[in-house]
Amino acid sequence: MKKGKKILIAVGCVALVAAIGTGAWKIAVRNASKEYNLITLDTSAVPSPVTEFTEADIQLSEVKMHYAVYGEEGYPLILIHGNGGDKNSLKEAASYLANDYRVYVPESRCHGESSDPGVISYDLMAKDIKEFCEALGIEKPYIMGHSDGGINALTLAYTYPDLPGAIISCGANSVPETFKPYFTIGVRVMNIFKPDKLNDMMLTLPQMNAELLSRITCPTYIVAGENDIMWLSDTAFIYRCIMPHSSVAIIKGANHSSYISQDGKQAYALAKDFFEGLD
Repeated sequence: MKKGKKILIAVGCVALVAAIGTGAWKIAVRNASKEYNLITLDTSAVPSPVTEFTEADIQLSEVKMHYAVYGEEGYPLILIHGNGGDKNSLKEAASYLANDYRVYVPESRCHGESSDPGVISYDLMAKDIKEFCEALGIEKPYIMGHSDGGINALTLAYTYPDLPGAIISCGANSVPETFKPYFTIGVRVMNIFKPDKLNDMMLTLPQMNAELLSRITCPTYIVAGENDIMWLSDTAFIYRCIMPHSSVAIIKGANHSSYISQDGKQAYALAKDFFEGLD
């Protein structure tokens, strides 16, 4: 047999094994996800988006926070963006949710047009949201956060348990070690070429444990994509630590962002179903 043909056969065998392995992995993920309320979001009844919004700045104890507001009336809902994001990260979600809520979209410290005091952590960002609510007279808001915003929502709920009316935490992890390896490697490589305190925070924080999470007493929805960047076991851990105040859902076929920052209709369906169920 010629050498070239042997190489083609070898490559074909490797490709076949990889395909079989990938298929087996997807089946395993699907079966595991079914244990934690694997769902598809129904967007058939989503209203038209509200395109008008206002923007403003407010001075807190350590930062000048920039924020946008969608909707004239309705129960207050605060949307918290992820690491490296800004008010536009959840703009689509806000525009749909403004049909039913008065939606606030603050930019976290060191992000967007908010000021950069030189330090950032989830504890500090939770404090900022608390001060934001106090400054604007927002009482018992619903809070929905994505990625770092989901961590912020959890941190806020266990640090100031009387503040939120309910939270939805999307794509949060309890510790950096529960990221899937490809994501951690990517962040580390980025940090080599362009050191950044936001990347440093993802690599070292949060450090949430069962005792902290058990302090959360408001209704809490723990959500992740079926193909998210953290292991399903961590999503399950967070959910279990907050029980009996928590419920959980895994979005079928979704990645870390596809159902919230990349699709306002799905974000609307997710939030509306949960918050309406609290009434």
